[in-house]
Amino acid sequence: MEIRVSTRRSNVGDGERALIVEKIERLSKYLPGMESAEVHFFAERNPRIADKEVCEVTLEGHGHHLRCKANGPDHLTAVDRAVEKLENKMHRLKTKLVRKPSHRDTVRLQKLAQAGTEFSTDDVLGIEAEATVVATLSPNGTARTDDVDLRIVRTKKVEKLVLSPEDAAMRMDLVSHDFYFFTNIDTGRAAVVYRRDDGDVGLIDETG
Repeated sequence: MEIRVSTRRSNVGDGERALIVEKIERLSKYLPGMESAEVHFFAERNPRIADKEVCEVTLEGHGHHLRCKANGPDHLTAVDRAVEKLENKMHRLKTKLVRKPSHRDTVRLQKLAQAGTEFSTDDVLGIEAEATVVATLSPNGTARTDDVDLRIVRTKKVEKLVLSPEDAAMRMDLVSHDFYFFTNIDTGRAAVVYRRDDGDVGLIDETG
């Protein structure tokens, strides 16, 4: 597995870097075939946060992206906490990959195979959707209803990713996002799964 370590507002010594790479390399035993890992450290600027060092890790392989972030008082503690989170994510992904397909899964695959030109090969490959919207806030921190200035500050093009809502929710969890854009394999239309305030997952499905 190719491992890259980078920093921002933080310094990692050669000795620490070697230990960090060793800790990340151990993750490959949980799910062989992971191809690369990006490990990024930066220091929190918020003085109220005790654990200043932040470790972000992104793993890629099996056509999946796994991402997590963890804080710690030092680099090694932060990476240990990130590795623990990734172990849980990789276990869930491995369970999903090796489980026996259900009747519903088989029906979905048959529908995809019979779709002909409706779904191309590229339709089953995709990347996560990500966007950021900045809104003007009132002094109490709530969105203002008057003179709201909404600006699209980032745009990301996405390919069609044909999934079931359950698989989309799993991928959302693997990358630690609050939403995930995909094409619903049951309807052939655009859909979004999102994390609700109560911790459950919601589904927004396009109607005909």
